[in-house]
Amino acid sequence: MSDRSVPGTQAPVPAKDHGRAGRNLPAAVASAVVLLGAIAASLLFWKTAFMVIVAIAVVVAIWELRRALLTTGADLPEQPLMVGGVVMVVVAYVYGAGVLVTATAVTALVIMLWLLRRGIDGYVANASTAVFTLVYVPFLGSFVALLLAEGGVAGAGLDNPGVQSIIVFILVTVASDTGGYVAGVLFGRHPMAPVISPKKSWEGLAGSVAFSTFAGWLLVTFLLAGDWWVGMLLGAIAGVMATLGDLLESVIKRDLGVKDMSQVIPGHGGLMDRLDSLLATAAPTWLLLHYLVF
Repeated sequence: MSDRSVPGTQAPVPAKDHGRAGRNLPAAVASAVVLLGAIAASLLFWKTAFMVIVAIAVVVAIWELRRALLTTGADLPEQPLMVGGVVMVVVAYVYGAGVLVTATAVTALVIMLWLLRRGIDGYVANASTAVFTLVYVPFLGSFVALLLAEGGVAGAGLDNPGVQSIIVFILVTVASDTGGYVAGVLFGRHPMAPVISPKKSWEGLAGSVAFSTFAGWLLVTFLLAGDWWVGMLLGAIAGVMATLGDLLESVIKRDLGVKDMSQVIPGHGGLMDRLDSLLATAAPTWLLLHYLVF
């Protein structure tokens, strides 16, 4: 446990211990309730408003990554990344996957041309980091737009296929995170990747897969009227991908020497600290639902 010194004194004050979970659980729960409430309201009354939430999330995530990457000397070109990221989300929602691929390629080219203005020094490092960020955040995030666009861009409410897809996507991922958290805290004994994330355990992974598989079966079968095996397959894949997405974010933070990407969400840290598992599950969720359910 780390200590913090109080200005003007020599006595260290112990940092607040949040237990094996490693975070302030009441604040985390309150933040999650507010975020899920905003998402639910947008989906129930005007689903296009949810795209505004996604676009804002992309912009904030790019801002967080730029701040963190500055510690390595890399300087992301915020303007083309943010504008291009929002455009990618919008065209994915309105025009589909084919146009998303084109928009991603054009944005990457614009970013590389934009960086020519800075000269030669650091060009390859900055361009490589920018394209990595482009794929990691707005491209993967655009699969959420593809999910919402199922059945067309009009309509809202629980009977809309796009809204149903988002509900399945979010709840299966939440089930994975919850299962991993509960199983890890109660039964975690065998570290899965101690160098990357000491709190991650094989028992936690088993809990993630079990919870998300059960949630996938329920949601796909009863909400989407899909085959039971599709739901279980979706849940199992989501459980594994969510865990890998969390590990990926842990690797990035450890490499950059930061604990949290920012403090914009009380109890959770940065937005990227919450998006890691969602970004990792968005693409496989869309793939399975688009081709095996709708």
